[in-house]
Amino acid sequence: MKPTAITVELVYATRTRQWMSEISLPIGATVAEAISAAEAVLGVDAMNEVDRNDIGVWGRLVGPETGLQDGDRVEFLRRLTADPKDARRRREQVRRRKG
Repeated sequence: MKPTAITVELVYATRTRQWMSEISLPIGATVAEAISAAEAVLGVDAMNEVDRNDIGVWGRLVGPETGLQDGDRVEFLRRLTADPKDARRRREQVRRRKG
């Protein structure tokens, strides 16, 4: 018998907590459907922090129309709070001052 559903993992993290959950979606489901499922599990308030344009599958940025495969990991990404180059530059300046 052919499977009718796929299992995907939803992942979201903030500075203070991590959240992971596996959900079942119909075969042919898209990232948009995974987002809707996450709202049902996490709640709309928690999903307000998520930028719906920053969704990844296995670390690759994807759009809402992207199809999902069984076993995919859907990651709700956060914006960086600091530019990594600027942060490294500041750390280096502090290190040099300390001698």
